[in-house]
Amino acid sequence: MVWFVLMHLAGLIVDLNGGAHEESEEKDLQIALLRHQVRLLQRRLPRPPRLSRWEKLTLAALTARLARLTDRMQLAQVLLLVRPETVFKWHRELVRRKWTYRRQQARGRPPITADVETLLLRLAAESPRWGYGRLQGELAKLGHALGRSTVRAVLKRRHVPPAPRRGQRASTWRQFLAQHRDVVLACDFFTVETLFLKTLHVLFFLEVGTRRVHLPGCTANPTAAWVTQQARQLTWTLQEGGQPARYLIHDRDAKFPAAFDTVFAAEGVAIVRTPYRAPNANAHAERWVRSAREECLDHLLIRGGGAPAPGPGGVHRPLQPRPAAPRPRAALPHRPPCARAGRASASPRPARRPTP
Repeated sequence: MVWFVLMHLAGLIVDLNGGAHEESEEKDLQIALLRHQVRLLQRRLPRPPRLSRWEKLTLAALTARLARLTDRMQLAQVLLLVRPETVFKWHRELVRRKWTYRRQQARGRPPITADVETLLLRLAAESPRWGYGRLQGELAKLGHALGRSTVRAVLKRRHVPPAPRRGQRASTWRQFLAQHRDVVLACDFFTVETLFLKTLHVLFFLEVGTRRVHLPGCTANPTAAWVTQQARQLTWTLQEGGQPARYLIHDRDAKFPAAFDTVFAAEGVAIVRTPYRAPNANAHAERWVRSAREECLDHLLIRGGGAPAPGPGGVHRPLQPRPAAPRPRAALPHRPPCARAGRASASPRPARRPTP
């Protein structure tokens, strides 16, 4: 307590002596009295008071102007509530806030609420004949003012088709194949390079339901007549086996002539052509070609033009009729007949000529 009294007395003496040399004695006395009161308040308060932003701004402006006229030591004697470094810190904070970029609020129409969007989707589902304008009018009757473009944008974002197609049942390609896989045939060509770099074109047919593969053959020049003949042989095979087929899927390759489609159309088989550059539309055939290459053809060297072996994904059923089994050969004199009647016996070895 004694030290506080001595400190305030010393400060008062210094203020009085410093103000004696000034021209206005009354002004100096007022300043000394104000400083002494501030010291008393600092001793009474346990911690410095919390200043508002405007109070900080006033102190920072006065301190910045006074710093131009005096040095740092005198400025520290004048500032009693805070230190000069604190005031400069406040000023730097004000400058930072001045130059800080503030994000502007997004302009344009505000987004619609989730309840209004749910109501719009419900109206579109329950009334498939209503267009964008009708839906806009019905929402306006319910107190929701939406633009026609907003209605169209919401329905497109939710993958809802427009009014003419909304009432129709949309069937995807995958659903079509799943429903009719037992009566769908897929056909395509793939190439095989022989040992002497001769390109062979292999035609195959795939039953999507059973994954059975028909390999008519291969040729170096797939002409229209050859392809049409393979189509006729396939239809004969399907008729004999009693396997119905209603759809045939193939791409738009020029190797499939119009006569090829006519053969199947005469048997009541509808032709389904895949779109341009869409191999996924004939995915079953493409997948079998990959299996045949990776598991069979990549490990073989083919010399001639015979039909390659089928891949493990399907069963090879040759379209050409197999040759009849050879009849059992008659028993030769001085030799017993063959043990198996259904199997041809081996040809006898020619008799050796007597050596001279």
